[in-house]
Amino acid sequence: MNKHITFSPVIDHLIECLRVLPGVGPKSAQRIAFHLLERNRDGGFKLSDALKETMSVIKHCKSCRNFSEDDLCHLCNNPARDNTLLCIVETPADVIAIEQTAGFRGYYFVLQGHLSPLDGIGPKELGIDQLMARIASQPIKEVILATNSTIEGEVTAHHIAKLLKPLNISATRIAHGVPMGGELEFVDSTTLMRALSGRKVVEA
Repeated sequence: MNKHITFSPVIDHLIECLRVLPGVGPKSAQRIAFHLLERNRDGGFKLSDALKETMSVIKHCKSCRNFSEDDLCHLCNNPARDNTLLCIVETPADVIAIEQTAGFRGYYFVLQGHLSPLDGIGPKELGIDQLMARIASQPIKEVILATNSTIEGEVTAHHIAKLLKPLNISATRIAHGVPMGGELEFVDSTTLMRALSGRKVVEA
């Protein structure tokens, strides 16, 4: 039974469609729908057009599986990047986060998730075969495992590292520890443990 009450099946349908967005429940969907109808119909039409175009045009890059309008995304199409480095991430949002640091000039491979047998997500769904084929066909010297610092992310990184071991390719894991500006009393115990185990010598 719907928790919202409107005067139109059309509005009800819009509200239900808005609920596909993460974090948007019945009340939030109703507020968004009413806002567009009451104050921003032009914005609603633009949103509708943008959604239709994006859903129709955007696909996955054939090389890295990132979102792209073309068969190869603009990063894979950039010959100036270092083809000996490959960074493996879970989502396209992770690519954006790393690119914003301007500190990585290699290529990417986007898993579009992490290993989760309970959810039916295994190596096949993550494109692991495609990943290994790419590694075999390129002069990759180092694979950076930048999956999330979660149980699933760690399991995924470990699985890929095991596959790389016979190939004599360096598999590195991004560091996890105390964030810049963070105070120790507010850092969770797991993060603090990682920071301690990953400690480095201070050069005087």
